[in-house]
Formats: sequence, structure tokens, C-alpha cells
Amino acid sequence: MDARLQLRVQRYGWDAAVAHYHEGWEAQLRPAHNQLLEMAGLTAGQSIIETACGSGLVTMRLSKDVGPKGYVLATDLSQGMIDDLQARLGGRPPTNVEAKRMPAEKLDVSDGAFDAAICALGLMYTPDPAAAVVEMARAVAPGGMVAATVWGERRNCGWADVFPIVDARVASEVCPMFFGTGAPNALSRLFENAGLKQVEEHRQFEKLIFRTEADVVDAVLLGGPVALAIKRFDKNTWQEVRQEFLSSVSEYKCRDGSYSIEGEFVTVRGLRPLD
Repeated sequence: MDARLQLRVQRYGWDAAVAHYHEGWEAQLRPAHNQLLEMAGLTAGQSIIETACGSGLVTMRLSKDVGPKGYVLATDLSQGMIDDLQARLGGRPPTNVEAKRMPAEKLDVSDGAFDAAICALGLMYTPDPAAAVVEMARAVAPGGMVAATVWGERRNCGWADVFPIVDARVASEVCPMFFGTGAPNALSRLFENAGLKQVEEHRQFEKLIFRTEADVVDAVLLGGPVALAIKRFDKNTWQEVRQEFLSSVSEYKCRDGSYSIEGEFVTVRGLRPLD
């Protein structure tokens, strides 16, 4: 897919997913977010740039980690996600968080402006994840930390058939390189190629628990990367896709009607060398 087209698909796709993303994925992604923040090792007073922040599942936690004397710039390609995050901040806004629409591959910030750069499950959607990592590395000062989490290998993610199911009904693949960064050592190599040092990688396997059939449909089909395609399907196509997807995850359905779906995550951290 042409990079500019992919950016448009991702931008408007996540706009379409806003209503279902935060509540649909908050609990399921928490173990991966916990690992990311543990490896990041952030401290009070630091300045952080977050790329692909989405609705702020990690942003709020970053805000607490750096405290009132720290600063978090949360960025995302989707204006819908930025608006959603700002609305969530509106009720009890922390003074140390700012949200701006910005593509991960071209961060509108000065070189070395931050102590750390974080990306929680966003690199899979970028047309050029290598460029996004380079930008994160550029944004941190010498000695600064870069950390990112992505989904792991396709064979270890039980919901992955959603892509071919949807792709069979659209003109082009929705996320053609989605699992590329989750291959063995793939993300670590991107960090090393960006000039980062002391690169560490951690892989983890989790069970994604969805209480009901409606919950798994809302999260994966309506609150994920295929949301834009789903939004454009007619009623009959939507019902076909819904049923085919549920069939693809039927082995993970529990006796009480909940779903326990396999998922793998990869987290990598590295340091920008001292000048």
C-alpha cells in the first residue's frame, strides 16, 4: 500500500474506532502496558513524548510517573483520538499533559527535547516503523531512553484472522505489515539501526479476557485497526464478517460465554548514546 494512502487509512480508521477503543481494550492491554512502564523506569520530573497515544491508556499513567514537575506530550495521527484524550483530561486535567495531533514518522519537536520517548502498541500501524523509531531517538537527549511495545508474532495472537476476513472484502489490505515488528528481534534491530544502545527485548504471552461475545466484537472489529472498513460495510457484509470472526475465535470461548484469547507482546528499550 502507498505510504500516503496507509496514513490516511490509519488516521480515519482510528477516528472511526474512537467510540469503542478505550473501554474495549483497557483491561486487555494493561499487562503489556505494565511491562512497558516497568522497562521504561520513568522518574519524577522527567519530560516524555508519547507517540501513537490513542485515547490515553498509557498517557494518564505517564502523567503520574513523572509527577507535577514533569511533562508529557501525547501525540497521535488521529484527531479523533486526540479529541477523546483531551475530553478525558477535561474532567480532572493534569497540568503536566499536552495532547497534539502528530504523525509518528515526523514529530514536530526539537532534537533532544525530551528525557524519554514512549510508544505503546502504535508502531505496527505506521507505514515506516523504522522512521518512527528514528524520530523517537531524535526526540530524546543524549542518554535519554526510548521504549516501545508491539504485538508479537501472528501465530501467537489468537484474534489475528480478523485481517484476512476483512481484507477479503476490501480493495487493499488494512494493515499489511501489522505483525512485522513482532517477528523475532525485529523491533530490537529497528532500535539498533536508529543508533540506540543497550537495547533490551522482552516477550510476554497473555490471555486477553473478554466477558461477552459483544465485548470481543466491539474491541476487535469496532475498536481496532479494521474499524474504518467495518464502518463502510453494508448490513449483510457486517453480519458475515462478524460471524466469520466469531468462528475464528470460537476455540477461545469459555463455558460462561467469555473469551480467553491468546496474545503476545514485545517490548524493547534502548538508550541514545551520550555525545
